[in-house]
Amino acid sequence: MTLDLSRQDAVQNAADSGIPAALADLGSLVRIPSIAWPAFDQSALVKSADAVAALLEGTGVFDSVEVARAAIPGTDEMGQPAVLASRAARNGRPTVLLYAHHDVQPPGDEELWDSPPFQPTVRDGRLYGRGAADDKAGIMAHVGAIRAVAEVLGDDLDLGLAVFIEGEEEYGSRSFAQFLSDNADALRSDVIVVADSGNWDERTPGLTVSLRGNARFTLTVRTLEHASHSGMMGGAVPDAMLATVKLLATLWDDDGAVAVDGLAVRNAATPHYDEAKLRAESGLLEGVTPIGRDAILSRIWNKPSITITGWDATPVSAASNTLAPETSVVISARVAPGQDAEEAFAAIETHLRAHAPFGARLEFSDVDCGDSFLVDTSGWAVGDARAAFAEGYGVESVDVGVGGSIPFIADLVREFPDAQILVTGVEDPHARAHSPNESLHLETFRNALVSEALLLTRLNDRTV
Repeated sequence: MTLDLSRQDAVQNAADSGIPAALADLGSLVRIPSIAWPAFDQSALVKSADAVAALLEGTGVFDSVEVARAAIPGTDEMGQPAVLASRAARNGRPTVLLYAHHDVQPPGDEELWDSPPFQPTVRDGRLYGRGAADDKAGIMAHVGAIRAVAEVLGDDLDLGLAVFIEGEEEYGSRSFAQFLSDNADALRSDVIVVADSGNWDERTPGLTVSLRGNARFTLTVRTLEHASHSGMMGGAVPDAMLATVKLLATLWDDDGAVAVDGLAVRNAATPHYDEAKLRAESGLLEGVTPIGRDAILSRIWNKPSITITGWDATPVSAASNTLAPETSVVISARVAPGQDAEEAFAAIETHLRAHAPFGARLEFSDVDCGDSFLVDTSGWAVGDARAAFAEGYGVESVDVGVGGSIPFIADLVREFPDAQILVTGVEDPHARAHSPNESLHLETFRNALVSEALLLTRLNDRTV
């Protein structure tokens, strides 16, 4: 492949000069509280999808742009509105699918925010707001990159483009697989860029090459037919809280490492990452020690983890002298790359049933499994991405693993098995996605947008 270096420079300049407009559009998107949970205003998702569609339409490069929905398998419901844009490749050029999502996490306790969650606010080189990083910045990296290549290449833009902006990623991507099936012809591509991950730090780009899988479920523990007085019966009758506490404690050893037989560990090297960096990026309190064993990044990237993310219990303000007959917890397990997520769930279920104290009765429900992902780094698209990162950021990229999960990638692999998948992102370790005071590092955003524009230019110079 022969590159036109002067054109690469022109694209880089166009992308850089388009940053103010991209940030302004990002601010407009952040103002829309596009939350897919049914308890929130669902009209905001329609407004958000329409806004994204207008941005893509405004690039002038697509043959079609539409807002569409797909059925949720096994139900009579439709999924949330997604945006689909496409243009056909010309002259033997490849087609690239660009993915991001326009729905966001709920804001949580707004009193924990230093500025209103849906009022984009710039301070200290960061843009604060729910969705500013995850993942409306991913949308604008795509839009800004397309604007730049369209401006410079004009009629020489032969690259095929498909853009899929999902509307329910934070709510489980329930209609994702059906959407892919319904729109397979429009989405079929040679390269897929999933802009929903992070970077090594605010200055160094990361190419995500491994993702843990996930197994999430609700566990209900029952010990009594009805509540009883804790003074009259306590000491002889096990309540559900006691049984649940003892049961959950068996999931980890004394070091906090997962202690469930049947959960796999991936054997792979990781970059140097010390405890000081972990503390700075996680907010670990002074005196609180990390958990697990071996290299820190191996614990996060290559080993399983189990977290209790929800617990139905009597709140402190309403506490009474009562033995609870039942309680429920939500358990979120992250599965090492390479292990089947349903196999991992089965191992955890077997462990919990074997360790139920006092004969407590267990019920498992709302099971949701998503497989891990390992990138094939031998393809030409990975080489193009690394070169574009080096040009756009000014430093070489780092291959990173991610402790989190993007389960829908398994759907992409199943539907488009021949596509090369690149997992990129605009977040840095201080983005606080899903948390109060979520923010986007502005320089990282600039570099990510420029790098994507350079990647699209490189792909436009390829033939397939």
